[in-house]
Amino acid sequence: MKRLVPMWIAIIAGFVMLLSTFFPITESLGETVGEIFNVVAAIAFVLGAGSLAKVNLAKISRRDQGWGYAAITLICFAITLVVGLGKIGVPQSTQFPLLGWSGEKDAEGSIFGWIYEFALVPITSTMFALLAFYVASAAFRAFRAKNLEAILLLSTAFIVLLGRTFAGVVLTGWLPDWASGLRLENFSVYIMQVFNTAGNRAIIIGIALGVTATSLRILLGVDRSWMGSGD
Repeated sequence: MKRLVPMWIAIIAGFVMLLSTFFPITESLGETVGEIFNVVAAIAFVLGAGSLAKVNLAKISRRDQGWGYAAITLICFAITLVVGLGKIGVPQSTQFPLLGWSGEKDAEGSIFGWIYEFALVPITSTMFALLAFYVASAAFRAFRAKNLEAILLLSTAFIVLLGRTFAGVVLTGWLPDWASGLRLENFSVYIMQVFNTAGNRAIIIGIALGVTATSLRILLGVDRSWMGSGD
């Protein structure tokens, strides 16, 4: 029964959302199911926050390796949560001046917006900047010109990498205007817009077919792995 009820809820909700796309008469019912999904998602966020606190508190309590990072995570999480829910420093909304807490939490001048702009964005940029070196190192170890496909992959990656840097402009900047398409900065753009776009579209089509097949298996009750392995 614990598996049967969730399965039928998923099947009914899935078919309602599917039919509401093609039949206008069921559109309002689909919107209701969407609102229910938003409520369930909000509950999932609360459970996720509780899990985050539980895991990091246990790590701090046991003094595991890296427990200091867990403490920093919890402190930042608590500060962001209090500032966001309390809308501390949020200016009053001009649209609803008589209602308290009517301003947007990430409005200009708010503490939440300041944390996002001056803390989260720089940290994210730093992380991706560091990842670039790891990707380059992994690519250097992985790319070996052992066959034609590997040679094409290595050559394309090298052209795109040089075309995105100032070195590519210097190396091929001497080419005349009638051969500007062969300049590395232009040739790399051509590769990304033509070959890369074609490959991405093929991958996206394959993913769409896979999602469709998996969704049909769930809607028809064939695939029940999403409910876990318990009885």
